[in-house]
Amino acid sequence: MKDYASFYVSNRSEDVIRECADEIMKTGVKEKDAYYVACAILAECKYFVTTDDRLLKYQSEKIILVTPGEFIRRMEENVNG
Repeated sequence: MKDYASFYVSNRSEDVIRECADEIMKTGVKEKDAYYVACAILAECKYFVTTDDRLLKYQSEKIILVTPGEFIRRMEENVNG
């Protein structure tokens, strides 16, 4: 099961991250959270795991926001087919 990779987000990506975070903030997401999600999107993460109920309301075609329990359930479904 090889569904993970490593990605380094550096200050060279600052403009792209800022632009993405600005778009996310337009939906009501707080600045710090928007930057976390923007970095995850830039790193091409499929999931963003959080317990923040307000952040979980953010919907995107680029990333899926889930609770830890939901993430585990989805991973078990993938393994069990």
